[in-house]
Amino acid sequence: MADKRMKAVVEYDDAEDGNSEEGEKEDSDDLELGLSLAHSEIRAGFMGGGQREGHSRKNLPWEDQGVGCSQFGSPPEPLRQFDFGQGNVKDWVEMNDCREDVVEVGSVSQVNYVSRDTCLEMSNSECQRFAQQKRRKVLPSPEDATFFLAEVTAAAVAIDFIPLSSSYSVEDKKAYHLSIFSSDDAFVKSSNTIDGVGFDGDTISAISAKNVEFRMDFSDDLLHLIFSFLEQKDLCRAGATCKQWLAASTHENFWRCLEFENIRISQQNFVAICHRYPNATEVKLRGTQNVEGLVIVAMTSLRHLETLILDKGRHSESFFLSEAFFLTLTDCPALTTLRISDAFISNCTQEVTVCHEKLHDLQLVKYRALRITVRCPQLQTLSLKRSSMAHVLLNCPQLCVLDLSSCHKLPDTAIRSSAMSCPLLTSLNMSSCLCVTDETIREISFTCPNLCTLDASNCPNISFELVTLPMLMNLRLESCEAITSASISAISQSQMLKSLELYNCGMLTSVSLDLPHLQNISLVYLRRFVDLNLRSPVLKQIKVSRCSALHRISITSNALQKLVLQKQESLTTLLLQCQNLQEMDLSDCESLMDSICEVFSDGGGCPKLRSLVLDNCERLSMVKISSCTLVYLSLAWCHAMNAIELSCPNLEELNLDGCDHLESASFCSVGLELLNLGICPRLSDLRIEAQNMLVLDLKGCGVLSQAYIHCPRLKVLDASFCRKFSDESLSTIAASCPHIESLILSSCQSVGPNGLSSLRFLRRLTLLDLSYTFFMSLRPVFDNCLQLVVLKLSACKYLTDFSLDALYKEDVLPALRELDLSYSSIGQLDILNLITYCTNLVHLNLNGCANINELIWSASYCHLSNMAINNCSSAISKENDESFRKTGHLLQILNCTGCPNIKKVLISSSANCLHLYKINLNLSKNLKEVYLTCTNLCMLNLSYCSSLVILRLNCPRLNNLQLLACRMLTEEALEDAISQCQELEIINIFSCSKIRAKDFDRWRMVCPSLRRIQSSL
Repeated sequence: MADKRMKAVVEYDDAEDGNSEEGEKEDSDDLELGLSLAHSEIRAGFMGGGQREGHSRKNLPWEDQGVGCSQFGSPPEPLRQFDFGQGNVKDWVEMNDCREDVVEVGSVSQVNYVSRDTCLEMSNSECQRFAQQKRRKVLPSPEDATFFLAEVTAAAVAIDFIPLSSSYSVEDKKAYHLSIFSSDDAFVKSSNTIDGVGFDGDTISAISAKNVEFRMDFSDDLLHLIFSFLEQKDLCRAGATCKQWLAASTHENFWRCLEFENIRISQQNFVAICHRYPNATEVKLRGTQNVEGLVIVAMTSLRHLETLILDKGRHSESFFLSEAFFLTLTDCPALTTLRISDAFISNCTQEVTVCHEKLHDLQLVKYRALRITVRCPQLQTLSLKRSSMAHVLLNCPQLCVLDLSSCHKLPDTAIRSSAMSCPLLTSLNMSSCLCVTDETIREISFTCPNLCTLDASNCPNISFELVTLPMLMNLRLESCEAITSASISAISQSQMLKSLELYNCGMLTSVSLDLPHLQNISLVYLRRFVDLNLRSPVLKQIKVSRCSALHRISITSNALQKLVLQKQESLTTLLLQCQNLQEMDLSDCESLMDSICEVFSDGGGCPKLRSLVLDNCERLSMVKISSCTLVYLSLAWCHAMNAIELSCPNLEELNLDGCDHLESASFCSVGLELLNLGICPRLSDLRIEAQNMLVLDLKGCGVLSQAYIHCPRLKVLDASFCRKFSDESLSTIAASCPHIESLILSSCQSVGPNGLSSLRFLRRLTLLDLSYTFFMSLRPVFDNCLQLVVLKLSACKYLTDFSLDALYKEDVLPALRELDLSYSSIGQLDILNLITYCTNLVHLNLNGCANINELIWSASYCHLSNMAINNCSSAISKENDESFRKTGHLLQILNCTGCPNIKKVLISSSANCLHLYKINLNLSKNLKEVYLTCTNLCMLNLSYCSSLVILRLNCPRLNNLQLLACRMLTEEALEDAISQCQELEIINIFSCSKIRAKDFDRWRMVCPSLRRIQSSL
């Protein structure tokens, strides 16, 4: 197929590769840099027309020596493999000059390889026809591991290509990216071919460069925008796609920062990189070898270098820097940021001197030296964190931030002199400096009046007594055992303090602060802390955690909006004057008493409170809250609470899970739309007044007898298992809640006929659940619930054979669609009459009905049963018969699961059940015969019908047949049954011992639509 594009894939011969294991490792490390860090000469060679006769090209440094790889500069391999996608022919050819030319003849599936001489014998007309063909200007991604070859129609034209293996590893892929630009011979010849330059004659040179141009249809501006989101490794891969992408990816704007992480790179290659991008402003070396040699090259070559970051990386060892490195810093006049992590000095004196005129940010983290001297007049930030020096000398008059954290060997006098030599110091971190004393802090406070941030954590000798820091804004004290209440008195003199953090100060017993600017305070793991008193108009955040002895809290703030005091086991007193507090969480405060409710009621100091959480407050017994702003209240698992009284007109959500000791509840004037009381087995008195309530769940309130519910918009009432729910309560509710649509009275055994008579007030009632009740007559329901759609009578053992006569004789509930008679005592004749004459039923549930022996639904049987019905007028019978024949039955789902005595099921076509699509007969262990003729039946479940022998189905739309564990059913019976099911797709015959499912083709012959058989074989 001449119009199909061919893909050439070359696989290098590993047996002839002379690279060692170390060379491959170096190659893997350096490959990502090869494209974007290529020399401008390579770029020019790719963009131009290649090498011409008489013009020699100068070899680049890494072509002779390689970017840490011996493969650079080596000639192409003599043997290569070609893979043409859908082609079936693969030949190996050894070509002259270590190259080969590919020729396509005819379709892709017929590919032959010929020598260069054969290619040159092609006629000019054939070449011209090739040159006139329309070519797509698209190159595949290097991830596809292929470059396209030229297409040919009738003639064969020799073209060059760029080699790549069809099955290659990540290292091979990276090597490929570099090899494109490292091989002088292959690259120039490839460029000549693409640009239309002939190999050695006029024949091939006749090919027009316009017709064989390969480029992506993106503008340069668009490419620059796209590439601006890529990292350097991705830029390397993108540059291997085409000339345009190479030019875009190597633009110096993307290489302002030269970052090398865990990469082996030779010094010669690094020199070339620095010359390639002389305007780079940032260099990052992480986990590289010969760090000092590389960084000296960078400092001497990159005149615009501003940021230099040296790090040992995650998996490398610490590196060393000699005195020459610090002397070379003066060669970088633009350097402003220097960060060195995990290094050590290599000279004998173990002394480091950093001197630079324009350095602003200096970090020597975890540096191993005996003495460090810093002379930088413009330095503003200095970090010597985790360094092991014993002496430090600073001459930095502009220094503002000093970090000496974890400098364990630094004595107190050195810290004092260092800080005092910086009069403009605003931030000091001396955490874990074990030798620091109060005298040092006192001297620093005199010398550095602008100090506003101080971290003195893990300084055991600091007490902060007689220390004054007037401008202090942020203070952190962690594990300072000398901090006491007297220390807090000294800290309170810092009127500008905004943030205070106290962690693990074991001797601290109380905190009393009245600070006008305090915004944030954290008190964590204070073992002896008992009293907290805070006054601040701008206090926004308070964190109190693991203060097991805290029993009193007093807070005054106009800015505090959220307060979390979880797991304060000893807290008994809480005083709040927080005008803007909106969220309060007191979970697991086990010692809180009932008086806490006054704090959150109107007039208690929190006038805007919206959310209150009091979960697991074990001592709350009587909760009484009156709030006009409260929206959410949670009292979950307050086991001791026996009474609750709420008057919250805006309350929208209430959580009472686990309040199993609740005896009395009053919700008067609440804004709840849904109320779930959970399981409150002791609740006996309930009063609810809610204008917006829609759903009320009283399930499990077993002893509830007195219930006053005034919810005019209530739609759903669930009173399941309220055994003492009386007729009086039901009558009151029905009269005050006339819009109830769903009423569940399951297991309400105290409700009698008088209670059912009150249903006349519920004109919109559509669902009524009377399961597990003792009713013998349903006449009040038939007379008062004319709009009833769902009626559930499950396990109503006292219903007689005449209890449901009115349904099929008088048509009392014309809107009834779903009827549940599961586990009831209704006789077989009544059930058959319901199926036959209640034509409006859509869902009929007969699960567990023990009185059903035969379920026969046909016109003749229905006629006989109709003749046997007493007190049924001939006019009504005639009208029902005519309606039945005209419209058919609306039944869609018939459930007869677990009927222990049913033996036969027959539904004939005369039953006219045109809408029936699902039948469940599973777990009917005595069922032996099933005869079904249902035109629209889709799902039939006969699982665990262990006595089933005869199965006759005429169900053309049956899709799913479940016969799990039907051990008596034979293959012949099953074949006969499914032969009339033209749309059957799924059969489950798992554990059917007499049916074998191995021969699937046999079952497909019986039922062509069959797709899946579920079996144990």
